[in-house]
Amino acid sequence: MSTIWDHDPETGEIIDNPRPNSGEYSVSELAGALKRTLEDRFGQVRVRGEISGFKGPSASGHCYFAIKDEGAKLDAVMWRGNFSRLRSRLQEGLEVIATGKITSYPMKSNYQIIIDNLEPAGAGALMALLEERKKRLAAEGLFEAARKKPIPYLPRLIGVVTSPTGAVIRDILHRLNERFPRHVLVWPVRVQGETCAAEVAAAVAGFNAMARKPDVIIVARGGGSLEDLWGFNEEVVVRAVAQSRIPVISAVGHETDTTLIDYAADLRAPTPTAAAEKAVPVRADLIAELASLHARLRGGLGRAMGERQTRVAAAARALPRPDEILALVRQRFDSASGRLRQALKANTREHGARLARLAPRLTLAPVRTLIAHERRSLDLSGRRAGQALSRLLAFQRQRLEGLAKLADSLSYRSVLRRGFALVRDEAGAPVHTAAGVQPGQALRLEFADGAVKVREDTPRQGRLP
Repeated sequence: MSTIWDHDPETGEIIDNPRPNSGEYSVSELAGALKRTLEDRFGQVRVRGEISGFKGPSASGHCYFAIKDEGAKLDAVMWRGNFSRLRSRLQEGLEVIATGKITSYPMKSNYQIIIDNLEPAGAGALMALLEERKKRLAAEGLFEAARKKPIPYLPRLIGVVTSPTGAVIRDILHRLNERFPRHVLVWPVRVQGETCAAEVAAAVAGFNAMARKPDVIIVARGGGSLEDLWGFNEEVVVRAVAQSRIPVISAVGHETDTTLIDYAADLRAPTPTAAAEKAVPVRADLIAELASLHARLRGGLGRAMGERQTRVAAAARALPRPDEILALVRQRFDSASGRLRQALKANTREHGARLARLAPRLTLAPVRTLIAHERRSLDLSGRRAGQALSRLLAFQRQRLEGLAKLADSLSYRSVLRRGFALVRDEAGAPVHTAAGVQPGQALRLEFADGAVKVREDTPRQGRLP
């Protein structure tokens, strides 16, 4: 900057009163110049510090707070559009890294940062944010065991939410094919980055909205750092999994990695491969178990049939022979028939003798009347006796036929009529087991309609079990 010296108009001498030759600025011009200087010099910066004075968005949706450290404090502004895209929830005291540009606010003569993006600074800040979010969602009941749904034992269709190009989906398909092949429907998503959480939440909701829903959903991703897995800690993902009507298995990261989706899921698997193992049983084990149960069933049925056959045989041996059952009935029938015949003759003789005694005392007419009366009485008695004998004979015949049917049903011949055969040896003794038959032995097979003779010609080592 140059200096202008004044001259004395009378003497021409230089007056020692210098004055600068720079132009004058208005307050607005100076503030604008300072604003342009700051924006040109600090067009894009990353500032690390602690959030201070955060009270949430204003009525317009913009956020006004400050970023500070132990030695300074910087005012910060975040417009509504950028704030709505934040993946992390801002809170007082959270250490962050802010990306934006430095500018000034002429109305207050101070400088500030216009933030384009904001992210937690380091694992410590992320862990603090994660713990706060975990407590808040747990207080809502999203992690309660009562909300957990059982995983189906053998699902027909399995939905998988993961990247379609990574090793995770190959590991899951390989293990499913090894254990029990099932139909798999893959919903491709990004498993890292800004859009990860929204895509995973949309995939879970999409599976629930399908007409043919999967029986179980596997949300899977390989291992990574806390920042890499952060999409599965987002609230939108946790709520989508908690609200799913389909059981969800979470398989995010390795065994030591834990995300909030693990608490909301119905079952947590330490790895994607383990998720496939938890989704289906081993087919070979099922086949072996079914074979064992089938063998036990056959053995139980065989023992039950053998026990019943033994009981029937014992009951049959305890029953008397049909001839013995009918002998007493026949004897009683013969005895009753003999006594009835004798009783009829005795009754006739008694009435004849009575008539003979009365005849001398009666005249011929009364005698004829009495004879006629006695004859009618005798005829009536005869008819009654005949009817009684007929009823007795019919009753005894019916009883005899019933006993005969019972004897026939208990006879081995009724078994033969159902298609069985009785095997006897040459002496006529029954043969009960195959082990009792010698090679070349002559046998007699008795059927319901007759008997045939056969000979055993099968070698002992070739016999059926």
